[in-house]
Amino acid sequence: MELYPAVDIEGGRVARSPSVADPIAAVRQFAHDGARWVHVVDLDRAFGTGENRELTRRLLAEVAVRIQVGGSLTTDEGVAELVGWGATRVVIGTAAAVDPVLVARLLARYGAERLAVGIDARDGRVAARGSDLTLALTPLELARRVRSQGARTVIYTDAARDGSLAGPDVDGAHAIAALGLDVIASGGVASLDDLRRVRAAGLAGAIVGRALHEGRFTLREALACVAA
Repeated sequence: MELYPAVDIEGGRVARSPSVADPIAAVRQFAHDGARWVHVVDLDRAFGTGENRELTRRLLAEVAVRIQVGGSLTTDEGVAELVGWGATRVVIGTAAAVDPVLVARLLARYGAERLAVGIDARDGRVAARGSDLTLALTPLELARRVRSQGARTVIYTDAARDGSLAGPDVDGAHAIAALGLDVIASGGVASLDDLRRVRAAGLAGAIVGRALHEGRFTLREALACVAA
């Protein structure tokens, strides 16, 4: 199981962090503390309030750790830019993941190793990040579709839990993993026990943001937990 400490960028700063404001410094610290991956999200782009393109480009150029980048990426151009800047893996946003033509084109161009598919859910339906819109499609239905197209990695988020410290939806993530996909659970991790539940479910990884930034546990403790 892989741990993905998260750095969410909002207005050029680390969102929800009382201690570190500089996203590049935050990623460097995670790398220094042993992270093999860092999950970076441009929240301004995700919620349609702006973007942090130059900061993201600098981060990818300056920090020597594998970076998985998200932020509601929905276009060929957005994915190509991040791959070109050196992102190890780019997350196709949920709004784009429901477009089978786009998903097939991106997978053909970059391969399954460079892409993850974001599946956000709310009340049992696929939900578009940054809005209250839900689609007439379940997370399992979307997961089956992208798996048939060659996707291997899914980031599953219960939108209601994201940033809430309410615990991740391990059952929902496990149901998707049962299809044969590598599933990274995202949203709600608050404790080492949450990470133990993710590990026990056989999931590929967990994204942890707020709990780390608030000091509920350290990155080293989390890494030891998932490695146990």
